[in-house]
Amino acid sequence: MAFTELPGARVPIRIWADPATVEDAAMRQLHNVAALPWIRGLAVMPDVHHGKGATVGSVIAMEGAVCPAAVGVDIGCGMSAVRTSLTENDLPGDLSRLRSRIEEAIPVGYAMHGEAVDPARVPGLPTAGWDDFWSGFGEVTPAVAHRRERAVRQMGSLGGGNHFIEVCLDTDGAVWLLLHSGSRNIGKELAEYHIERARELPHNRGLVDRDLAVFIADTPQMEAYRHDLYWAQEYARRNRAVMMGLLQNQVRREFRKARPTFGEVISCHHNYVAEERYDGLDLLVTRKGAIRAGSGEYGIIPGSMGTGSYIVKGLGNEASFRSASHGAGRRMSRNAAKKRFTVQDLVEQTHGVECRKDAGVVDEIPGAYKPIEQVMDRQRDLVEVVAKLRQVVCVKG
Repeated sequence: MAFTELPGARVPIRIWADPATVEDAAMRQLHNVAALPWIRGLAVMPDVHHGKGATVGSVIAMEGAVCPAAVGVDIGCGMSAVRTSLTENDLPGDLSRLRSRIEEAIPVGYAMHGEAVDPARVPGLPTAGWDDFWSGFGEVTPAVAHRRERAVRQMGSLGGGNHFIEVCLDTDGAVWLLLHSGSRNIGKELAEYHIERARELPHNRGLVDRDLAVFIADTPQMEAYRHDLYWAQEYARRNRAVMMGLLQNQVRREFRKARPTFGEVISCHHNYVAEERYDGLDLLVTRKGAIRAGSGEYGIIPGSMGTGSYIVKGLGNEASFRSASHGAGRRMSRNAAKKRFTVQDLVEQTHGVECRKDAGVVDEIPGAYKPIEQVMDRQRDLVEVVAKLRQVVCVKG
C-alpha cells in the first residue's frame, strides 16, 4: 500500500492511512506540525489518531530541534516479545493460575515493588550497566530528585492504561510472551517538566499550538532535555527487560515439567527520539506511536486485548523514515468507549482470553481500537509479517 502525499506548509505530509478516515482534529495537528520552521519531513502511520500536540502515529523529522510534547509523557514506551519452547499443547484449559502468578510477580496500575528488584536475582536478566544507569539519576533535572525511591521501586512494573502483559500463540502453536510498558512515573514527570520549560521560551511564542513548543540545538535547555530524555528511554528499556525476566521466571515455575526455554528477546521503543541521517542531513527523528522499521530490524505491532498482534521485520522504507505503526491505534477516546460499551460487550469481545472483564478496563475493549488487520494491510511497504499472534492471557493494570 503506497502512501498518499498531502500538501503541507513546509513539507509534504506522507500518510499511510486513508486521509478520509483521519479525524479533523488529527488532520489539523498534522498540518500544524508540517508548518514548524524546523521540520524536514513528516510521515503518518496507518494507526494515526489525535494526541497531545502531535498525533499518535506520526514520525517527525526535524533539524536542530525537538518537541517534547511530540515525544509524549511516557518517554520510551514500547514493546518486548520472546518466543518460548512451549506449545499450545503444554497449556492447561484453565489459565487463571498463570495470570495470577504474573500479577503476583509484576505490579500493575499504580503499584510498585515493595523493594527494588535485584537484577542479579532475576534469571536471564543482563546485569551489566545497572550501577552506571542509576548513578546517572543524579544528573537528571533536580526537579525530580525526590522521586528516586519511587523510580527504583517502579523498575519492573507495568503501569495502567493500554499497557499489558500477554501470553500468546502463533499460527504454528508456539507460545510467545509479550509486554507493553514505558518509563513509568519518572518518565512522566521528566516529560511534564520539560514541556513546561519549552513553552516559556521566546522562540515558541508565535506557535499556533503551545504543545508544539520545541527546544533548539546549542542551547542549555536542549542539552538538559536530551540528557533526561535519553536517560528515561533507557529506564523504559530496562523496565521492560526486568519485567520480561520476571515473566519468564513465572512461566518456568508454572511449566516446570516442560522445562521451557526462551529465544532472543525482541524490544522496540515507540515513543522516543533518535538521531538519524537522511538525504545528507543529521535529523532528530521523533516517533510518537511508531516503531523503527529499518531493513531487517524486528519490531512488534500489537492489536487490542482480543484481536492479536504481529511480529514484523522492517523493509527500510525511507519515505517513512524507516518507520511503521506501533499498534492498531484508537478509533475513539477512552471516555467515548466507556459511554458506548458495557462490561457484557467486553466479555463478548474478549471471549477465549483469560483477562480482566470488568468496568475498570472497558475503555480498552477491542471495539475502541481500529481493526489491526486493516492497519497491517496499509503498511505492506513498511514491514513484512514474521508471526501472527493471538492472546490467551492478557494482564492489565
